[in-house]
Amino acid sequence: MNSARPLPNYLVQRYHGWKATQYTTNEAWFRHLAREGQHPRVMMISCCDSRVNSTQIFGADPGEFFIHRNIANLVPPFAPDAAHHGTSAAVEYAVTALKVAHVVVLGHSSCGGVQGCVDMCSGNAPQLEAETSFVGRWIDILRPGYDRVTARNPKNTARALEKEGVLVSLENLMSFPFVADAVEAGGLSLHGLWIDIGSGDVEHWNPSSGNFERL
Repeated sequence: MNSARPLPNYLVQRYHGWKATQYTTNEAWFRHLAREGQHPRVMMISCCDSRVNSTQIFGADPGEFFIHRNIANLVPPFAPDAAHHGTSAAVEYAVTALKVAHVVVLGHSSCGGVQGCVDMCSGNAPQLEAETSFVGRWIDILRPGYDRVTARNPKNTARALEKEGVLVSLENLMSFPFVADAVEAGGLSLHGLWIDIGSGDVEHWNPSSGNFERL
């Protein structure tokens, strides 16, 4: 059965608006990208959340960021088991093929995926504990972070886990041999960021101080 339907009219109108304005103004650059390929300097791993747009936050033009989005901006541990690994494939391509200089993990406030992990780990979301839950099995990646956060301070767990989740992803990135090799060789650096959607404030992880600090 064909489930396709006509594209919503507002999307058609917005496309024509983009083509007439942004594309026309930057046509030479788009043709350059099509001809020369992409050479992004940064891989941005961010959440699927519709309120978080990394290119808008950092004023990036087309071709600057290699972007991967998933639930709760998570990176799984290195697991070469012949299964399907979309995030791992994106990391591999960015680091080994595109040779990006930076990988940034961008967390955010009011993250539904993180809240789901809190609910699941505290026994309040049995639907996520089911083996058939794709979301539940994905946010299992965050369990080590949940355990660390609740051991330190069980209050305001979700906000703390949003930031701890960034650190979990950074730790897991270093489990990929090609990432660790590139970092050790000095050709790649890893960065952790967190944005407060309401205030627009961005914090970065400072390994020296062991804290997230406002930019």
